[in-house]
Amino acid sequence: MKILAHGLSDKGLSRNYNEDSFYTDQDLGLFVVADGMGGHAAGDIASNMAVEALSGYIGKSCTGVKPLIGPSHSGRSDVSNRLVSGIRLANQVVCEAANNNHSWQGMGTTIVAALVDGDRVSIAHAGDSRAYLVRSGTISQLTDDHSVVAERVRKGLMSKEEAEGSRIRNLITRALGDDEALGVDVTEIDIMDGDRLLLCSDGLNTMVADDEVLMIMASDDLPESACRRLVDAANNHGGKDNITVVAAFFTAKD
Repeated sequence: MKILAHGLSDKGLSRNYNEDSFYTDQDLGLFVVADGMGGHAAGDIASNMAVEALSGYIGKSCTGVKPLIGPSHSGRSDVSNRLVSGIRLANQVVCEAANNNHSWQGMGTTIVAALVDGDRVSIAHAGDSRAYLVRSGTISQLTDDHSVVAERVRKGLMSKEEAEGSRIRNLITRALGDDEALGVDVTEIDIMDGDRLLLCSDGLNTMVADDEVLMIMASDDLPESACRRLVDAANNHGGKDNITVVAAFFTAKD
């Protein structure tokens, strides 16, 4: 499968600094978005640390020189187990850094990452940064937010409309740096010719409705243009948070 990918990050209209980070490597097939927390500059440090630790681990694990971190899961592919191991390492790095530097205590970061292997992609995440699949004129959210309101919606205690207007919608229940025994959710999907994958921080999806995201992702021929339009749309709707997007377009090899 041929991949064209691009990432873009913007501080938005309300924040004075950007705590998001991202990573794209078409050859490695790795794409990452991280949304840092803890204030300037700790949130920025946390997200950068996480992205660097994960990308470094995946790069070295491809050569077989990096062992898995933590237990492997028999129901997951080797690619998914490697991706989860990389996120576990990133969590360890952030936790240790926060514990060893008083000014960084309390910092953390969400993460969503995709690792492509042929015609299949593994997606792992912790927090409320999301992955979407655009296919045949439809958009599907591939990740479940680890947030207080999302869990209330899943339990039937709150409607989606109530969640969207909630004052606590940004309270997350999982993040790197929060717990050394971090739980990481994983999903695996088969990729088809024409599929488009979007990873984003919540600065996009809290500002831009899924229908508009679909329209932009489906109508652009280049991921660079799609990313620019997505960021612009979030800012046009208020830009209340940092906005980070990574778009990967898939086509069958000739």
